[in-house]
Amino acid sequence: MARHQLRPLFDRVVIKELEPDRMRQSGLVVPAGSHEPPPQHGIVLAIGQGVDWWEAAGVQMPVRPGDHVVFPASAGAWVEVDEERLLVCRVTELLGVLERVEQSMGDARLGDALGEG
Repeated sequence: MARHQLRPLFDRVVIKELEPDRMRQSGLVVPAGSHEPPPQHGIVLAIGQGVDWWEAAGVQMPVRPGDHVVFPASAGAWVEVDEERLLVCRVTELLGVLERVEQSMGDARLGDALGEG
């Protein structure tokens, strides 16, 4: 059976949601059904070409396939493609891109002082 790939149009992105993490850094587990929704995380699978005025203004799509992004629960529309649940939303609905940073010695000492280490 052939698989399908969803190609987003204009300023839209296709995101595969990662399993919600209900464990906070503090160790507190947020139970399902609580008033505080877990953060929504996903991996960008595909990006649109942007909108026509972007090129003239020098604007580029701020995310790339493979980026780990954070988005609100209200973002975009959920669609199912080949039994896989995907989010299609405008790039402006994304809250940010999670990037891995190396911890320096100063950051480690600060974390120790705050009881995080």
